[in-house]
This record gives sequence, C-alpha cells and structure tokens, in this order.
Amino acid sequence: MSRPVLRFAPSPNGRLHLGHAFSALTNARIADDLGGRLLLRIEDIDLGRTRPEFVQGILDDLAWLGLSFDGPVRRQSEHFSQYARVRDALAARKLLYPCFCSRGRIAAAVAERAAVARDPDGAPLYPGTCRALSGDEVQARIEAGEPHTWRLDGAAALAAVTAPLVIRRFALDGAEETVPADPARWGDVVIARRDVPTSYHLAVVWDDAEQGISHVVRGQDLEAATDLHVLLQHLLGLPSPAYRHHGLIRDETGDKLAKSKGSESLADLRARGVGPDAVRAMLGLA
Repeated sequence: MSRPVLRFAPSPNGRLHLGHAFSALTNARIADDLGGRLLLRIEDIDLGRTRPEFVQGILDDLAWLGLSFDGPVRRQSEHFSQYARVRDALAARKLLYPCFCSRGRIAAAVAERAAVARDPDGAPLYPGTCRALSGDEVQARIEAGEPHTWRLDGAAALAAVTAPLVIRRFALDGAEETVPADPARWGDVVIARRDVPTSYHLAVVWDDAEQGISHVVRGQDLEAATDLHVLLQHLLGLPSPAYRHHGLIRDETGDKLAKSKGSESLADLRARGVGPDAVRAMLGLA
C-alpha cells in the first residue's frame, strides 16, 4: 500500500498567522502519525494580490516553525495551461457556460427577487442570467473580447453523475466514514475566472489529483466546499481524497483570524520575541 500524502496549501496574499500555523502543524502531525508524506503547494492564482515577498514569507515562516516538506513546491501560477485544458474539456461537454455578468449586474438581478437563495458562504446564488444565451450570441460576445467567467451548469453537472456523491471523512485513528455530498447548494458556481483560466475549486481539485493527495486536512471554513469538490472529481474522473476539517483559530471577539483583517502575523510574533515552541503551546500543539 502506498504511503498517505497530505498537503499544506497557503495563498501568498499576505503573511501567515496563527491559523495557518495551526493548519500546517496539524497537517505535519497527522502525516507523521499516518506514516505519510507532507507536500507544500502555493495557491497563487490571484495574481493581483500575490507578491514575491509573501511567497518568501511563507517559506521563512514554515522553516521557523521547524517544518519540512517532501518533493518540489507546486505553484499554481505555473500550471494555468493545465487548468485551461480541464476547463475547456468541461465546456465541451456542456457542463460549463460563459457568464458575462458583472458583480453589479448580478447584485441588481438578485435585488429584484423577494426571496434570495444563498450558497454555504452566504453569497446569493447566481440567478442564471447567462445560462440561456444562444450559441450565436455567446460566440459573438467572446469574439468581441467581452470579459467573462465560466460557470458550472449545476443541473447539467448533476445529471451527468452516475454514482452517489459521497465524502470520505477520516478520523485520527485512520477510521473512515462516508457522508452524502450536496453540491446543488452551490448553484452555478464560477469554475474559471475572468483573469485566469481557473478558480480555487477547479485548481484545488486538479492539483490534489496531480500531487497524489490521499488525505486533505484543512479548516472548517472549507468544509462545505468539499461537496462541490467531490462533484468536480466525479466529472473529471479523479480520485477523491479522504477529508478532515479542523477547528479555526479565533480572535478575542470570536472571529476567525484573517489576513484581510490584519490579524497578527507569525512574522509579528517573531519580531516581538515569541518562539516556535511558544506558538505550539499557544495552539495546544506542544
């Protein structure tokens, strides 16, 4: 039997904080307990927010924590051609459609509705404005260079499913259970953005398969996305890893730590003399 493979996959749009440290250290501990390997992936598809200094900062912070990783570091920005081929293959099967709607137009369309269905993240479900566009109109608008995303046709995708969609969950002792997946609650989600030929959902599913990831350990804030990821794995004929979603590190107000909120970074902690052993103790991982 091959060794388990796990991964830690941060985005270089800011410096790592205690929440990232908890996830990285948890992945390392579980990989060690399972006798597996731990890989590092840099999820840098957001070119507008990615900075070289943030990539280096990730490497510096992880080394400071005493973590080491197997194999080469995978950077998503180096694999856009792969994601484009996968996107095009899904589009050729009529499982995706181009969407020319701006955020403002979507917000206006949703505002006209008395009741608004929302996805697990709380965002309004896309109302399907572009789903029924004619082939001629779509072609003309694309040829004219009109910006567009590519959305999953949720109904068509579910109709293409030939087996029950389930999520494999694993416990710390290695035991597994399966639970039903419900990707319909995500609606017609964006699979490829305007500026790059992928989204988080498509890239993470493809990368997990490319890297041979057998066990995914990530925060509870991504647990609902697993429903959609299992659907994409089924549509693409990819294996589904076993999943475990850990609790989140929160601030004194109960909110999860976030780069966008200016949560104290590991670099800040280091600058004021906090060491890696103290960080482990703060996280209950000593």
